[in-house]
Amino acid sequence: MEGNRSVASAGPGSFPVFSRDLPLQADFAIELGRDDETLEVPWATPDGGPRYYDLKRQPEALAHIEETVHFGELRDFLFVINSPASVLESAKCDAWATTELNSEEEIFGAVWKFGSYVDLVFSGREARFSFPDHEEWMKQLTALLKAVPDIPASAELLLRRCYYHENENVRAGFYLTFYLFGYGRAEAKARQQWGIALKLAGNAITQLSSHRM
Repeated sequence: MEGNRSVASAGPGSFPVFSRDLPLQADFAIELGRDDETLEVPWATPDGGPRYYDLKRQPEALAHIEETVHFGELRDFLFVINSPASVLESAKCDAWATTELNSEEEIFGAVWKFGSYVDLVFSGREARFSFPDHEEWMKQLTALLKAVPDIPASAELLLRRCYYHENENVRAGFYLTFYLFGYGRAEAKARQQWGIALKLAGNAITQLSSHRM
């Protein structure tokens, strides 16, 4: 991740302390290689398992998404993303907690991280097939998130290939995977920071959407 990586010195057995002026760490990447992850919309798992819900047009279907039952912060984010104020809509999501941190995350001086991903697609049909629209949106959202100060959180946007099923046809387009993590010495603190960052991200997406409507 980009940004200020300075860490205060710490003695043996202690944790580093993240810089107080450390902004939210945000970055983006393009993943359109043959072996990179892709998405189909709509999608469904076999045997009646999890499946795609059109939350933009059926917001009441939020109740059917298991992750929103356990994580109210994610439910609120999905509500904002799929609202009329957003030019995006969600296609898939998950949330989890872990103590597995990589070397780039040491700047936060954390033991736990709480994270989520949300797959995002444009509501506008033609925008779904525009690489420039996805790339520009990704850059603008990353810039807005980097402007958020004093929060131990990181975000990453990935531009990937999506296959949209339209009646009997399948058309190749694009989608964005939005990863967001909050960090803390305890799981509850990491979740709190994640929830704050998630709300800020929702506000940023609403702000960007207002310029496209």
